[in-house]
Amino acid sequence: MSAPERVQIHYKRPPDREQIFDQAVVHEDVDVIVTLAEAMDFDPPKRIQGEIALETGSSVVWFTFPGMWHDIGRFHRADSTFTGLYANVLTPPEIDRRTWHTTDLYLDVWLSTTGEALLLDEDEFQEAVGRGLIDEKTSTRARWEADSILERVKDGSWPPAIVHEWTLDRARAAIK
Repeated sequence: MSAPERVQIHYKRPPDREQIFDQAVVHEDVDVIVTLAEAMDFDPPKRIQGEIALETGSSVVWFTFPGMWHDIGRFHRADSTFTGLYANVLTPPEIDRRTWHTTDLYLDVWLSTTGEALLLDEDEFQEAVGRGLIDEKTSTRARWEADSILERVKDGSWPPAIVHEWTLDRARAAIK
């Protein structure tokens, strides 16, 4: 089998930080692009509610929905243990074949393996808004997106079914 296609995601965080993530494309249709980030580097580990969500060697299955104001990551530790779902509120990605551009809007939603949903990084969001790093229209849309995700968790309509279908094992099998 040939090597999987890859995507380069240019991920901007105002005011001036940009990271480029290189990920394997494991599934693509008109509604979603599923990518796999393997052996990520997290030093120190990313902790949510005191628990390690990501660490060096972790893998994430990412779900990007063209036109949506968030993406979703299935987080795993280095030993492949699933730790939870992470919704990253961001500008809808500008997708040009295998090069994407998006801007982080600071707010995130965490859905733990026990089903508890939490809004993350509220303080960073407020600081960014206060410093004018995010304009009023965009900040209002970001807040709406985070609140909408939290409401949909409560009524059982979030995350979309495909997030449960594309496990880490399935994503790895798709690129072998």
